[in-house]
Amino acid sequence: MTSTAVDLTGKVAVVTGAGRGLGLAYAAALARCGARVVVNDVDADAADAAVKTITEAGGTAVAEVAPVGSAEVADRLVDRAVAEYGRLDAMVTNAGILRDRVLWKMTDEDFDAVVGVHLRGTFTCARAAARRMREQGDGGSLVMVGSPAGQRGNFGQTNYAAAKAGIAAMVRTWSMELAKAGVTVNAVIPVAATAMTETIPAFAPFVEAARRGEPFPDFLRKGEGFGTPEDCAALVPFLVSDAARDVTGQCIGIGGDRLSLWSHPEEVAVAYADGGWTPESIAAVWATSVGRTPQTVGIPAPVIPEARPR
Repeated sequence: MTSTAVDLTGKVAVVTGAGRGLGLAYAAALARCGARVVVNDVDADAADAAVKTITEAGGTAVAEVAPVGSAEVADRLVDRAVAEYGRLDAMVTNAGILRDRVLWKMTDEDFDAVVGVHLRGTFTCARAAARRMREQGDGGSLVMVGSPAGQRGNFGQTNYAAAKAGIAAMVRTWSMELAKAGVTVNAVIPVAATAMTETIPAFAPFVEAARRGEPFPDFLRKGEGFGTPEDCAALVPFLVSDAARDVTGQCIGIGGDRLSLWSHPEEVAVAYADGGWTPESIAAVWATSVGRTPQTVGIPAPVIPEARPR
């Protein structure tokens, strides 16, 4: 395997929702590669602890405590990066919350809260960062955090899946809009042992075993692409680095031992009717033409061998 050094010395990054879990893993990985990091979180104690973790390991970081979503907070995060370090090179939008309910039980508040943090928070932070990067005139990186739920849907997650699907669409759009400015825009699609995946019954015993210091088995790390938050972290410094200056508009999966590229939606079957279609003509050919192999939905259930950790 060819090795290309990823050196982020001199670069400045903001990571939202970086107090713990995946966000902390991203921020720490950026710092290890030399970036100076603004750690954002709504929890002041978590943000301060994250900064301590990074600085004690030899990195450079400061905390900015605020709930993402509004334009004011987005501007504040960019301004903090510029005030502390003089510039901004990367915005990583990781902050998120969950309010899981099936459709008929989901309230307006459940929907708005999740969309406000994930979708609006990504939009406002990306916009503020893009404005600064265009002003600087020497490019930059927007790294947006998506989810398999946004790629395939997930039971009980109308709000979350919709927001994450919207993020993927914004990534594709912004990659075109910011190309001339030399700003790359990509989505990370992580799979890791987090508070959310811990609630999946098939994963729960392995997450618990990992807490006891036992490694995730090979069939999970490779077959399911499932591991620790730290397993997902390497992709972020890569996307911020010069090694990825030609990578943009992509949704890239990472987890466990697996790195993957998600496809963009495209037509997979086409049929034609001279003069156009009627409801009856569609019904007549659907099962034998474009509807012959319908697309699947949902995140596939993990294939777990019978032997489980004790």
